[in-house]
Amino acid sequence: MIPEQAVPADVVPVVPTRTRDVDAIVAVAPVDPDEVLHAVASHADSIFTWDYTKAARPRLDVLYEKAKRAQWNAQDLDWSIEVDPLHAGGFLPLDRAATHGSRRRSPTEHWGAREWDEFTLHSFAWRISQFVHGEQGALLCTAKIVQTVPWIDAKYYAATQVVDEARHVEVFTRYLDDKIGIRYPINPHLRILLDDIMADDRWDMTYLGMQIMVEGLALAAFGLMRQLTPDPLLADLLRLVMSDEARHVAFGVLSLQEVYDAMTAAEIRERQEFAFEAAISMRDRFLQQEVWEHMGVDLRTAVEHVIDAAPEEDLLFQRLLFSKIVPNCRKLGLLDAGDGWLRDRFNDIGVIEFADLDDTATEYTATP
Repeated sequence: MIPEQAVPADVVPVVPTRTRDVDAIVAVAPVDPDEVLHAVASHADSIFTWDYTKAARPRLDVLYEKAKRAQWNAQDLDWSIEVDPLHAGGFLPLDRAATHGSRRRSPTEHWGAREWDEFTLHSFAWRISQFVHGEQGALLCTAKIVQTVPWIDAKYYAATQVVDEARHVEVFTRYLDDKIGIRYPINPHLRILLDDIMADDRWDMTYLGMQIMVEGLALAAFGLMRQLTPDPLLADLLRLVMSDEARHVAFGVLSLQEVYDAMTAAEIRERQEFAFEAAISMRDRFLQQEVWEHMGVDLRTAVEHVIDAAPEEDLLFQRLLFSKIVPNCRKLGLLDAGDGWLRDRFNDIGVIEFADLDDTATEYTATP
């Protein structure tokens, strides 16, 4: 299992130099809450291979063996534990802070305890809901990897991840329905990102988008929430999910290293740009626009308020979500390729100090 979330001792909140584009954030169309099915067209080839040799990639075989031994059952968690959903998240959104230093009038200035309790509850439900949707995205993307990756050892491992992702959807959905009782639709920024990953015909882009970007951010988010939650059920659930997710991200790093070593500079630049745009999309997803709208706050007002008035603790939380993504991009050679284009972009959004942390493949394979 991956060690607890590693955070550099000298990390301090930094205001990124790249200003968020409020117009672009609010222009994304909301998701229809009544939508049940959502189709994404993809024309990727389904690749058979008649070479069943695994010896060429021994580290993937090690992951495959670990995955088979590490299966767990969601039913074995102690679902009898009583959960207080108001406090189970372990944090207070925006620290219930007065907007010190804000240049705008705060939409929360007249909120009392009732409004803050409702916001806290819905914020927690929103986060767990996005975990559910993200895990279903991982389920579909990994099934696509089984179809499209040309190596038999990668197909073997990806098949175990399909099982893992189905279990993650199951366990987060049960926690959401049984212990919180509030569901939110998929955030539109997350849905656009998942759509882009699924629609791309190139199998390595599915790896990059899901295994490195989405799963990397999820691994960091789960680690942070596990450290903060006072709920033993959620802590145990997250511990089990994290053990799977660390293996999934390591799978992406080990697979893409081989592919990127053979790519042209133009091909690498395209993947750098995709990685950065995915990072921006995920950063903007955590503004929780849907929760603010539930509280009756106009979308633009809410976005401007969060960007302008977020306390240092909230900025630090958002930045720590990239503590897995940045070192993995470094390990893949994406960070410094093309005169350091991606390094400069991550510096712009204030997350480059994570570059020297261990990448997930190194971190995971170093554990028994």
